[in-house]
Amino acid sequence: MARDLQSLLTDIERKGLENDAAETERARKYLNITKDTGELLQVLVKTSGARRVLEIGTSNGYSTLWLANALGPSGMVTTLEHNPHKIEEAQHYFLQAGLAERIDIMQGDATALLTILTTPFDFIFLDADRSAYMTMLPDLTRLLASGGLLVCDNAISHQQELQPFMNYFIQETGFDTALVPVGKGEFLIYKH
Repeated sequence: MARDLQSLLTDIERKGLENDAAETERARKYLNITKDTGELLQVLVKTSGARRVLEIGTSNGYSTLWLANALGPSGMVTTLEHNPHKIEEAQHYFLQAGLAERIDIMQGDATALLTILTTPFDFIFLDADRSAYMTMLPDLTRLLASGGLLVCDNAISHQQELQPFMNYFIQETGFDTALVPVGKGEFLIYKH
């Protein structure tokens, strides 16, 4: 039987904050999105009518649950994660929430995994190794469907680091962008 999603999300959020405060090694941190970012993602997925969602950076599945729940039973989240221990933990939460059948996890390096994906996505959530975003750029633009939305996390907290990535979309015709001051900052990219 599925556990109440809000209660589960609250537990995962608390565990993530406690873990990240105690953990010194970056690879062992969860670095979850904030609750208000989860709420924003949920609204964006629902209002966009997205059916196929790509998440880059699963971690412990906190953001994945927000996305999968917003899709409804006919949608699917494909999520990419390198760390097998985080995948195992995320899968446990997906089963608890009763959302596992809406989520397809791919393990490996996100940059490499993107090259093998072929079907366009209505919605892409990017929250991974920021140093790889410029390398991912050709595949991200290829995989984002026309009328689709790409959301990039940490756009205010790490704005200087993300500026070349953001500038590409700001300057490129065919995209509309907005910087939203929610959570750590969300950079929204709409593809014409």
